[in-house]
Amino acid sequence: MAEDDGITEAAVSNDPRQATYAPLNTLKSVTKNVWLVDGPLIRFGPPGLKVPFPTRMTIIRVGASDLFVHSPTALTPELKAEVANLGRPRWLIAPNRLHYWWVPQWKKAFPDTTVYLAPRVAEQAGARIDVPYSELDRDVGYPWDADIATLTVTGSYMTEVVFFHRASRTLLVADLIENFEPRKLSLGMRFLTWLGGCLDPDGSMPRDMRLSYGKQKPELRAAIEKMIAWNPERIILAHGRWYQRDGAQELKRAFRWVLQAG
Repeated sequence: MAEDDGITEAAVSNDPRQATYAPLNTLKSVTKNVWLVDGPLIRFGPPGLKVPFPTRMTIIRVGASDLFVHSPTALTPELKAEVANLGRPRWLIAPNRLHYWWVPQWKKAFPDTTVYLAPRVAEQAGARIDVPYSELDRDVGYPWDADIATLTVTGSYMTEVVFFHRASRTLLVADLIENFEPRKLSLGMRFLTWLGGCLDPDGSMPRDMRLSYGKQKPELRAAIEKMIAWNPERIILAHGRWYQRDGAQELKRAFRWVLQAG
């Protein structure tokens, strides 16, 4: 990863404190037509203060063979073969300005895909995104609409686009909720993630990100209420333990700070 993005890719170790979810870079079945892939550890932040983040993507099969690839992680030859056996990747999704790094790698491997970028991804990525792309700039009008709902959650620093697979009641988020498990962290990282509001079992939107929604709290509240109304069973997120059940209740818990605000 590039230093000027504040992100570096870290070698994955056997240290249990490392916040990874082995086995890595392989498909894991979630439910019918839904898979996730736990990717490599990255370190994100300013020089000298980079902290470890696990990575995760989700793949949803639409129709007989079309694949919706959310927040792509590193693509190994073995994973490429596994994905090809699932179907045909059709849409590569960069859901916010921090989740784009491996999109060009996937586009090169699967040239017939269409790349979709959330607002400000192209600005953040610069020359890294050197492939044609479409904008994720609306909530309807996409080829996956019949199967997957799209919702834009607009913030002053980062806008994230979330998705809901209706048939499986699976909600996909990237950074709206982070949920780091204490057992996978050093003591220092436990303190930092607790301070940031991202420590399991009470993972939530990071506190610094909450501040960026100061002027958009009504819009954020409306978006969260819409997600709750979808009544998701599970929530797959990019960083930390994801929620296999009681998704709507987890949303109410994680976003009580905005739902209960006056």
